[in-house]
Amino acid sequence: MDWLSVQITRAEVERWLMQARDYALPRLLQTIGQLILGVIVFVVLRWILKRVERSFSSKTATKVDDHFVDAAHRLGSISVVAWALWRTAHIWELPGLARFAVAAWVVALSLPLAGLVSNLLTVLEEGFVSKTENTWDDTALPLLNKATRVVIVGGGVIIALSTLDINIMPFVAGASVLGVALGFAAKDTLSNLIAGVLLIVDRPFQVGDRIELWTTPTGTGTWGDVIEIGLRATKIRNPDNLIFVIPNNEIMRRDIVNYTASGDNIRLRIPISIAYDADTQKAKEIVRAVALQVDGVVSSPEPQVIIRNFAESAIDLQLRVWIGDARQRRVIGDLITDQVKQEFDRAGVEIPYAKRDLYIRAMPTPPARAAGPSGSSEQAAALVDSPRDQNDGKISRTKQGEADE
Repeated sequence: MDWLSVQITRAEVERWLMQARDYALPRLLQTIGQLILGVIVFVVLRWILKRVERSFSSKTATKVDDHFVDAAHRLGSISVVAWALWRTAHIWELPGLARFAVAAWVVALSLPLAGLVSNLLTVLEEGFVSKTENTWDDTALPLLNKATRVVIVGGGVIIALSTLDINIMPFVAGASVLGVALGFAAKDTLSNLIAGVLLIVDRPFQVGDRIELWTTPTGTGTWGDVIEIGLRATKIRNPDNLIFVIPNNEIMRRDIVNYTASGDNIRLRIPISIAYDADTQKAKEIVRAVALQVDGVVSSPEPQVIIRNFAESAIDLQLRVWIGDARQRRVIGDLITDQVKQEFDRAGVEIPYAKRDLYIRAMPTPPARAAGPSGSSEQAAALVDSPRDQNDGKISRTKQGEADE
């Protein structure tokens, strides 16, 4: 037989077939045996884990053992499949495929391990965060959870590459160059990420704090409650239920006014003006009494009323009062101001408004009316000689013409 200019005889073909049969038949039988053994181990392993789950895991209140059993299911299944592939590669004398099976097994194991660690951290977060008063762990633990998963999977990939005898140093150098390029291209994003980490570490405010906003739409509230601190941006809800997403880098460049960081008690300064003719001591007593009657005002330390300034038309007083809930400062301030106005009206204390007093020291003498032609001539001469006529020639000529008539 002539095939591609190569002379192949029937005997040679039969000899090759016999060699292929002698090579493949025992290995095929071994492969089938390995697969059957793998299926048996897989079934037995699942049966054991189900028995453990029924007898132990289902009777406990915690979810930790449930996560371990679930991870054992996944790890066992992956290991049985990887072992079967690895043994099959050795049976067929394929060392490259065997190394690839080991590398794939390592990467596959990193996924359920990362999931197990993530679930354990979630259980720790649910049990630990609820028992702490601070809120920094509400943000730190989720970030730690995500970072741990990335580290575990990344470590599995590196070990797998080492198993395949792949030098990872060129990848590290390329990643460094790529990191520099991405750093220049995404410097704003990286700046926000760094600012987010600093916000979590420094904690100028926490989730639930009420802070002052810098830029808000016209007519909306200028303060809000922090509802989320992310790596890139912070979300704040204002009193109109509007959500403001502010980049962390922008927040770190601003002066942060936190109304609730030091506790619920804060002091209000409410300006009140009275007329100069009003009784100052009486006005102070009225303001102090009104402040003590408003719900939410703390009686100790007591409210103080001081004279702040002498304005053009009023005496500026200032009420300094402590309240028990910083979130009610606007409501309490409005109640105090409204009731002070009512009490001032009852007591006859004047709240001044802008006004001016005009004092006329002397009235100008009106010009005498002319009785005849001579008087008309004298009046015309006076008009021509006046400074106004000299500065305004048009008016002078008009008045001269009226005098001539």
